[in-house]
Amino acid sequence: MAPIPEKRVKHLRQILLWPVYLLPLDEDAPIDDHWEALATPSADNPWRELDDEFGDPAEFQTRHYNEFVTFLPPVQRFLYGQGLGRSVSKVYGESPIRVMRRSDIKRVRVTLDRDDEPITLHVAHVDLYFFFDIDITLLALEVYVDDIAFDTAQTLMFRFGRAYPAYWEGSGRGGHCPWKVEWLGAGDEVLATSDYENREKFLSFVCKHRAPTTAAHWEFLMSPMVLHHGDKKGPVRYRQLEYYRMPYMAYLALDRAETISRSDSIRLALGNEAGDGGSLPYSESYLADFETRFCYDRNFTSGGGQKAASVRFHASGDTLVVTGDADDVFYTSQEGGILCRFRHQHFLMFLIAHFQKASLHMFSDRMVAAVSRLEIANAKANRIFRGDVRNTHENFLRFAHRYWFSSISHQAQVHELFDMTRRHLKLDSLYCEVREELQDMGSFLDVEAMRKQNETVVRLTVVTTFGLVGTVTTGFIGMNLFDWTQEPAWWRVAAFLAVFVPTAALTLYTVVKSRRLSDFLDALSDEKVTWGRRWRALLRVWFGKS
Repeated sequence: MAPIPEKRVKHLRQILLWPVYLLPLDEDAPIDDHWEALATPSADNPWRELDDEFGDPAEFQTRHYNEFVTFLPPVQRFLYGQGLGRSVSKVYGESPIRVMRRSDIKRVRVTLDRDDEPITLHVAHVDLYFFFDIDITLLALEVYVDDIAFDTAQTLMFRFGRAYPAYWEGSGRGGHCPWKVEWLGAGDEVLATSDYENREKFLSFVCKHRAPTTAAHWEFLMSPMVLHHGDKKGPVRYRQLEYYRMPYMAYLALDRAETISRSDSIRLALGNEAGDGGSLPYSESYLADFETRFCYDRNFTSGGGQKAASVRFHASGDTLVVTGDADDVFYTSQEGGILCRFRHQHFLMFLIAHFQKASLHMFSDRMVAAVSRLEIANAKANRIFRGDVRNTHENFLRFAHRYWFSSISHQAQVHELFDMTRRHLKLDSLYCEVREELQDMGSFLDVEAMRKQNETVVRLTVVTTFGLVGTVTTGFIGMNLFDWTQEPAWWRVAAFLAVFVPTAALTLYTVVKSRRLSDFLDALSDEKVTWGRRWRALLRVWFGKS
């Protein structure tokens, strides 16, 4: 029997998305524009703001138009704003998205195992996406390589986007991580190298800070932003928000897409590394509805090894992988084909879904921090808590109306892929959970405000009740029973003060004792309470414990 030829990927393109939480630049500022901290060029700052592609009509291409009309109007305003002009700025204004890009990293060299030949990937983009009024940024790294073995491509996709190792193997390699990753400059000089094998670094950091650190090459990629728990100084501090494995998209143009087995599709969809194509990575019962849950087959027809419609999308929420034939011109076209849509429409779809997820995690994190600082008996802590809840409510309201979309397009492919991604990420349940947490915090503040209001009413009622004595006294003096009109002015002033000062002192003293006096009045008005208990309630006004 002739040997089965090795499956090859003629073109592999992977886009990593890494959401991180940005710490406030100013604790007292209601809104932070973190991107402005990176807007000033310097020798230590390689980031530059990306020009709007919708700026010059002469440079506006058909691809830009196709991308724009894919989305519904609310999403168009979110992604692109509403153009220029005074009348427009009053309605919505510019896009709330700011994109920063660095161009010093040209390639990345990845060594999967100690004895493997390194794989050199070309870097298409390294971008940071910032969003108005949302304290997160998403790192988007797009890399590509031509003519690579299918099994190698699977392992590369599985291991590449690891912020830090989950464990260490006997060889010292970080678990599920490449042996080495190197960022290369324009002249192939090494700009930064991974340190997954440095176990002591990761162990000591977690022990000291109760938070994981990142591998050295990712730390370099994010600079001059710095990790929040570290000792380095930078214009913006960030910390990790989600899992150490970064969500990713992948495009594979294969020499023979019809040879992709069911086992291969499962590994692609669920983000597993390469394995035996003839055996399933999980049990048959678990995978019984795999095609329904994870595969989008509008443009796919299984040919049983024969030539057939080959474009298939695999979506699990944290991954979006598309496979097809390298000799299919429409599939490989960067001007309107599947590759073009993958890099633009599908990327924006994936970005929106993970932006929403990261934002909801950010709100949840902020609420946990606010509740952790709450001390009922501390007036200052209460004021800070009320301010935190008020600001979070305001931010969430803007998020819900500006950034929350359950549908982004009426085009079937984008619409259905977005639905699959949202369903796997469980965005709707996460949104409801965060909203309920906010409502609980708001209800707590309402209850506290009502409690304080009730206490104030009780005090005022007690003061009013005991103030009747002073009112009667001053009223008695004002009845003109005594003719003091002939007395000198100083005598009448002295008489007024003789009544005013004790009355004011009695009123203030009544406020101080109002809570105990309220208990005494309750006991006095209750017919079931004995006179002995009433006297004890009166004595507690002066001799009771606080």
